[in-house]
Amino acid sequence: MGDSIRILLVDDQELVRYGFRLMLGSTAGMVVVGEASDGADAIGAVERLKPDVVLMDVRMPGVGGIEATKRIMSMRPDTRVLVLTTYDLDEYAFGALTAGAAGFLLKDTRPEDLVAAVRAVHSGDAVVSPRITAKLIEVAAPHLGGGRSDTADDALAELTAREREIFVLIGRGDTNGEIAARLHLSESTVKANVGRVLAKLDLRNRVEAVIRAYELGIVG
Repeated sequence: MGDSIRILLVDDQELVRYGFRLMLGSTAGMVVVGEASDGADAIGAVERLKPDVVLMDVRMPGVGGIEATKRIMSMRPDTRVLVLTTYDLDEYAFGALTAGAAGFLLKDTRPEDLVAAVRAVHSGDAVVSPRITAKLIEVAAPHLGGGRSDTADDALAELTAREREIFVLIGRGDTNGEIAARLHLSESTVKANVGRVLAKLDLRNRVEAVIRAYELGIVG
């Protein structure tokens, strides 16, 4: 259990939490350390249980998922938050992006994809479902851009050729492992390059990098 990914489930529907617990609790290398039914309980649970990954619903009574994510990231920035969205792509979910969420999942995510997503964010990757990427760009990009009007050439001037290459692949949604395989690099080398890309472009995480790549027209 010491090396397992510690997971906190946050959802106001007990049945949903039960389903996720069954999926994740029976997976090798993962342990569900707690549950919370609203954002306020989630904040307290994070402080008390120190989970690695929080699976966070958006719409809950009292403190919602966006505000809870913001407070959790302020309190424990190393905690990775996966925000859960619904079929109708609730636009409120994208507010969690600016709060520091590591990614977005749909509630109908297949068990194997949920497991992969938890592992991905725990290892430092971001998770943006292909089914919601277009909506993510549409809703969140104007808020992240902050009115910037720089061109792609201006924005990327500080990046090396390798870093530009990796930035494009991040924008496409590739994980560190996929980038490493494509470019014939080690994952540690890719991770180091990703860190430099984020720092040079003043981005907090890979989700913001996806948005920035779309905003600059580097990927589409």
